[in-house]
Amino acid sequence: MKIRVSTLASALAITLSGASVAQDGYVVPRTEWGVPDFQGVWRNNTVMPFERPAELGTKQAYTEQEAYELERAAQSAVEKNNEPLDPNRPAPKAEPLPPVGNYDLFWTDRGMFLPTINGEFRTSAVIDPPNGRIPERVAGFAERMRDLRAGQPGPNDGPEGRGLGERCLQSFGNSSGPVMSPVMYNSHMQIVQSPGYVTIVVEMVHDARIIKITDERNPSSDVMQKWMGDSIGRWEGDTLVVETKNYNHWITYRGAPTENLTVIETFRREGPNKIIYGFTVDDPSVYTAQWSGEYPLTAMDEPVYEYACHEGNYGIIGILAGARRLESLGEDYGVIEIDQ
Repeated sequence: MKIRVSTLASALAITLSGASVAQDGYVVPRTEWGVPDFQGVWRNNTVMPFERPAELGTKQAYTEQEAYELERAAQSAVEKNNEPLDPNRPAPKAEPLPPVGNYDLFWTDRGMFLPTINGEFRTSAVIDPPNGRIPERVAGFAERMRDLRAGQPGPNDGPEGRGLGERCLQSFGNSSGPVMSPVMYNSHMQIVQSPGYVTIVVEMVHDARIIKITDERNPSSDVMQKWMGDSIGRWEGDTLVVETKNYNHWITYRGAPTENLTVIETFRREGPNKIIYGFTVDDPSVYTAQWSGEYPLTAMDEPVYEYACHEGNYGIIGILAGARRLESLGEDYGVIEIDQ
């Protein structure tokens, strides 16, 4: 794979340019072996969207008042949904049933605050292109995906047709990355360091990504492709720079194959309770241009809990058993109509 080096370097420079911006007098802590210490439990849930709302154009930051209103709207929505129901309320109108969600507020932990990055209340995680939007797909991408899906198992044909997150093979929503993105719950991670390694344990599905600190990538990574790719790290001053590629062929990113994907991540401390996590996505077979962004990681004084994904979970068994039953009745299970 050929990397667009000049563009990738410039995109990385955007992320590294804030390395000197930190709290006044803040000194980055170091491990016993002398590198910046990122160890601890962190979370990245936030009300900041991944892509910027189109109507905001190139506006990169909210004002303090706008940020407050955004946070308050998110908190009010949760408060409203959390209000107890009136047991004497009238019966609902007879109308088509709404979609039934699989989680209530007890299980979710969506971001309701907007931490700053370099003092800014960002309007999106994506900051390059300047409009905060992911670039368009390359010509012919839709046709390529249609050809790839042809002949693959359907969602009700067998477990292989279900998503990796549903099968508890990897966290859904790209929580474990790269790019590490917040999801509806379990947007927590623990960073553990040892000489020559940085390990990121994500609470969702308990994924563990091991980053080797080295100047050379092991040639065997082209053959032994890992779920989250082969991550190689290096230190540039107080910033950890991680390059990841060679993903398992089952892995997709934002619905696209990953055989040509390279992600550059950066980690730098902005204060005692904050790490700025940067990313640059490069895949010339999917996107018309590279794109970059940043997330704040906020320190947590709580543990990362075990994610016992399949204990008591009979979802897939029920879905597949139901499909086999409909097949035995000679029915089309692709679309199920409900009589009103």
